[in-house]
Amino acid sequence: MPKANNAVASKARRKRVLKKAKGYWGSRGNILTVVKHAVDKGEQYAYRDRRAKKRSFRSLWIIRINAAARLNGTTYSRLMDAMIKKNVEIDRKTMADIAVRDPEAFTQLVKTIID
Repeated sequence: MPKANNAVASKARRKRVLKKAKGYWGSRGNILTVVKHAVDKGEQYAYRDRRAKKRSFRSLWIIRINAAARLNGTTYSRLMDAMIKKNVEIDRKTMADIAVRDPEAFTQLVKTIID
C-alpha cells in the first residue's frame, strides 16, 4: 500500500510559513528551510520587542514629565516623591499626556502636589 502524503496539510503548513515571510529579501522569502529560520528569528525579536516597547515608552513619559516639572521649578524625582506622600495616583502616561497637551493644567497639578 502506498504512503499517504496528506498534501493538503503539508502545503498549508508551507504556505503559512511563507506567508509570514512576505517581504523578506532574497532566499529568506522563498526557500522553505531558510524561511523557517528567518520567521523563527523574526518571532523571537517580536516577542522581545513587545516588552522593550513598554520600557521605552515609560522612559519617554518620564523624560516628558521631568521636562515639564523643571519648567515649573521642580524635578521629576521631587514631584514623584511628593505624589507618593500625598497619595496622588496618576500614572506616568496620563501625566506625560497632560504635560504635553495642556501645560497650564500640569502647572496646576504640580502646585497641588508640591504645596
